[in-house]
Amino acid sequence: MVKAIRVHELGGPEVLKWEDVEIGEPGDGEIRVRNKAIGLNFIDVYFRKGVYKAATMPFTPGMEAVGEVIAVGPGLTGRKVGDLVGYAGNPMGSYAEEQILPANKVVPLPPSIDPIVAASIILKGMTAQFLLRRCFKVEPGHTILVHAAAGGVGSLLCQWANALGATVIGTVSTKEKAVQAKDDGCHHVIIYKEEDFVSRVNEITSGKGVDVVYDSVGKDTFQGSLACLKIRGYMVSFGQSSGTPDPVPLSALAPKSLFLTRPSLMQYTTNRDELLETAGEVFANVASGVLRAHVNHRYPLSQAAEAHADLESRKTSGSVVLLP
Repeated sequence: MVKAIRVHELGGPEVLKWEDVEIGEPGDGEIRVRNKAIGLNFIDVYFRKGVYKAATMPFTPGMEAVGEVIAVGPGLTGRKVGDLVGYAGNPMGSYAEEQILPANKVVPLPPSIDPIVAASIILKGMTAQFLLRRCFKVEPGHTILVHAAAGGVGSLLCQWANALGATVIGTVSTKEKAVQAKDDGCHHVIIYKEEDFVSRVNEITSGKGVDVVYDSVGKDTFQGSLACLKIRGYMVSFGQSSGTPDPVPLSALAPKSLFLTRPSLMQYTTNRDELLETAGEVFANVASGVLRAHVNHRYPLSQAAEAHADLESRKTSGSVVLLP
């Protein structure tokens, strides 16, 4: 038996229960991993609340972890006991001391990267990679707007986009977060509680608008984000921390011929090659110093409920890791 966080009913952080679970031995194509560090992501909150539906009840949340391989399934090559590996995405279940994973879903961890840093950056970094390099390809001369610029993904988007030569505008909720966003390469930081971000973006861009908006906030920012875009701009809605945006009539995109997408990492890492390429680019940027993970908060895995409560009440910035 190992310890894990289990969800028996949907609801607030209090539904996260610390329990004994039986995980069994790895089958064909599988490995058993003892987790060293687990990344906390807003998608974990969506599953806990039922915004996204888990395949089974009860379930173990979590979609990001780094650990050591402690057993390999029969006939498996390419992975061995003692390997350090990371994973992000499906299958869900990283809030556990140990877990069984498909070997083709894990990536080898470069020895130069600390496991805690890796666990805080694999999912968020791969998200930043597909958003900036594939969803909309950010290039020198582009002006971009990043909401929640001091959050886990937002922080990486700002650093990476700055390195790509873009002008970065970020929104944050507090003065402290504004300092971090500036440090992460935001050229213009808007504290949205103190000023209207739409009119501020309009001012900064001299009325032209931005090439792309990366919006993980959802309901509270969605309409304003559309208003900030230039003609033929890209609205990339990749989260809804404030709630699901209201439905948008197609006609709302017509006046500026806007593009709207609601992407997910799973559809940008559909095969092994895409997964390795995406993770490889993240690790290379960490090694070169382009990306710095801010592991600002660490909690014991058993206190995942407290970590969720802090994340939802905007008490956290940067990345949060859970330690088994």
